[in-house]
Amino acid sequence: MPRQADRNPLAPGLVAGRDVLSAWESPQPAFDCQSCGACCAYSADWPRFSTEEDAELDRIPEALIAANQSGMRCEGNRCSALRGEVGKGTACAIYDVRPHVCRACMPGGDDCLMARTVFGLAAG
Repeated sequence: MPRQADRNPLAPGLVAGRDVLSAWESPQPAFDCQSCGACCAYSADWPRFSTEEDAELDRIPEALIAANQSGMRCEGNRCSALRGEVGKGTACAIYDVRPHVCRACMPGGDDCLMARTVFGLAAG
């Protein structure tokens, strides 16, 4: 049995040491949104407004909002706020005021992986 000094205080049951990986140290694929952008070009229905307050929507430039005001204006399936080339280098022109649906798309999450697959991008 490991001595008290050898126990990992942050992960009970795991022994501290180089040969034991803690749960938060296990290898995870890296997802860099700024070299991807797939979620922003996946579907014209994707960058929709749902739970935004009027004050939040007022901060988004009118030229980037769809004519029916249901979400972001898209060029084909690509959000008009997306800058750069998908899979190479991208940025959101309104990152600080982007819609809630955009904030909810987490790197490596199901939505992210689905969009990456459409563009033939590796999982991470």
